[in-house]
Amino acid sequence: MKKLLSLAIIAIFALQSMAAPRGWKATLRETDPEFFKTHRATMIGDNLLMFQRVTGGWQKNTDMTGEFTAAQRDSIMADKGRRDDSTIDNDATTLQMQFLANLYQATGEKRFADGFNHALEYLLSGQYPDGGWPQFWPDNEGYQVHITYNDDAMTNTLELFDDVINGRAPYQGTLVDNNMRERLKDSFKRGIECILATQIVVDGEPTVWCQQHDHVTYKPAKARSYELPSYCSQESAAIVVLLMSIPNPDERIRRSIHGAMKWFDANKIYGIAVERIGRRGDADHDVRVVQREGAGPIWARFYDLDNCVPFFCDRDGVPRERLDQIGLERRSGYSWYNDRPAALYPLYDNWKTINGE
Repeated sequence: MKKLLSLAIIAIFALQSMAAPRGWKATLRETDPEFFKTHRATMIGDNLLMFQRVTGGWQKNTDMTGEFTAAQRDSIMADKGRRDDSTIDNDATTLQMQFLANLYQATGEKRFADGFNHALEYLLSGQYPDGGWPQFWPDNEGYQVHITYNDDAMTNTLELFDDVINGRAPYQGTLVDNNMRERLKDSFKRGIECILATQIVVDGEPTVWCQQHDHVTYKPAKARSYELPSYCSQESAAIVVLLMSIPNPDERIRRSIHGAMKWFDANKIYGIAVERIGRRGDADHDVRVVQREGAGPIWARFYDLDNCVPFFCDRDGVPRERLDQIGLERRSGYSWYNDRPAALYPLYDNWKTINGE
């Protein structure tokens, strides 16, 4: 019963906090079994195998669902040996794996299971001994080595592992063997340990997480010039959902969840809304924050580590107090506010009931 309710928590959060997928990503998120019996689905599956690097992973932000010319296929195959662009950033790798799993369940074709298992080996190979994952591997540089929660990279990986371990569709049956499931159990456990170890603690109280943490010290770390060490609301919400999905949580997990929810409650913002004006590229395009009675709650994406106040940052790396103080390119090209933590409140109430809190 507890596990069923945990799954319901994940489903509700997904419905409330995620925009509907569009374009090629929507295709890779397809779940209709009838679609996976079509020629188009098989063609896409073979495309994914063609794009899959020798590492077992995939590059990000690449539409792999189209029909490619012979010349294009030659070019794709020429890059197959690259080791510097396999990643879990922006849904890469886990999204392709989901499609291959669905396709295998519909067709029973071994090559799709082999591609999926090759990707599992890739994911396992990237995990640090302490349980975290970098953004890119095996070849990486700069901030790519940090433990990465940004864009839900690590949480997506752990959620996939949990689904495979428990044989949830489309990861049931003969897709993976029992030995792999045991390896994934160990990896999942270490991943949760890393999450607990990296949670920012202030005056003995756990709060939330940064988008990325140093893989040696666990401290909040800088990524791109406008992504400074901070409390980060958006990715922390996804981490809390993952923690709430764990049945029979121990005292450390309970304390982690309570601490994060206390932080979300203390830092929610009412009375403002974010407006997008015009279309990107138009002369009148802009993004602005407006006062609006009854609006909220929303959260800034970043809060500074000293005073826990929202900040906004341009490519110059200088934090500023208001969104209108940074240039249009970053102002309109990044998600500076979000309402994702709002979906946590009913889930938190359910979680407390389930766990006798």
